[in-house]
Formats: sequence, C-alpha cells, structure tokens
Amino acid sequence: MTQETAIFAGGCFWCTEAVFQSLDGVTTIESGYIGGTTENPTYKQVCTGDTGHAEAIRITYDPDVIGYDDLADVFFATHDPTQLNRQGNDIGTQYRSAIFPLNEAQHLAAQGAITRAAGDWPSPIVTSIEPLSPWYPAEDYHQRYWDNDGQSNPYCMAVIPPKLAKLRKKFTHHLTNN
Repeated sequence: MTQETAIFAGGCFWCTEAVFQSLDGVTTIESGYIGGTTENPTYKQVCTGDTGHAEAIRITYDPDVIGYDDLADVFFATHDPTQLNRQGNDIGTQYRSAIFPLNEAQHLAAQGAITRAAGDWPSPIVTSIEPLSPWYPAEDYHQRYWDNDGQSNPYCMAVIPPKLAKLRKKFTHHLTNN
C-alpha cells in the first residue's frame, strides 16, 4: 500500500482531526504544530500566539483510496476558510487556515482546491499556502482527542458535531462504514 502525507491547519486540531479520522483511506492522523519559529514548542507556548505555529494535523493516507484533492475539498467544506487567524471563538494566528504542501503537486492541488471552494463561501477565502517547515507533534493527550476526551468536552460538543454533519452530508462516499 502506498502512503502519502498531507498537512492542513483549520483551527483547533481537535476539531480538524475528528473530521478526517472518519475518511476511508486515511490511515493515521497526528495533531501538531507547524509554521513557527520556536523549536519543540509546547501547547502552552503555541496558545500564546507568539511562536508563529499553527495547530495542524498531519494526515497519512492511501492515495489509491482517497486523493489529495478529496482531502483538500473536505478541509474547505468543514471549516471556515474565510476567517483570518481564527475559527469561531478561537482567535490568533495559531488558529489560521493554512495548507502546508509537501511538494509542487500538492501546492498546485491546494491552489485548485481554493478555486473550487471559493464559490461555496460568501466571503473571499483567506487560507494561506505556506512553505513546509519543521513539524512538531502535539503532546500525547491531544492525539485522538475526540475519541478519548472530546465527547465530554463542552467546546468539542459544540464545534465538532456540526463539522461531522457537513462531512456526512457532502462526502458520504468517502466515509468509512458508509
């Protein structure tokens, strides 16, 4: 099985991770930090907004089952790419909407996804396409947060179920157990 990687930042990584773990062909998801200047940042440091990092997810997937374009389309449909440096009540550059392509093909695909998604939003998309930079895994308690702790977290219960509803409505053909 061939494996490829995609990195997306769409606000809180707990919320983004919960969406992508439901997709057929996604083999692993790791929450982490990318795009900043501090080496080995902690969650507490990233939350200040001073490190320059975005909360992001690194997805490993089987391109024979789901493609990068499909992942990018899910990304744009399940967060608000028109909000600069925020997602809902999460405000700061650490919650920015960004894509970190791993190669030129992904960079071109990201540009195409922005074009495809533009008609779905009433305001311009502000998602940045940023250069690949060092990836730092988030602390263990952030990994698979929705499955482990998120369903007892009021914030997650307010934010994640609507994202999952959008996913089920628009991308049923990509869901596991569909």
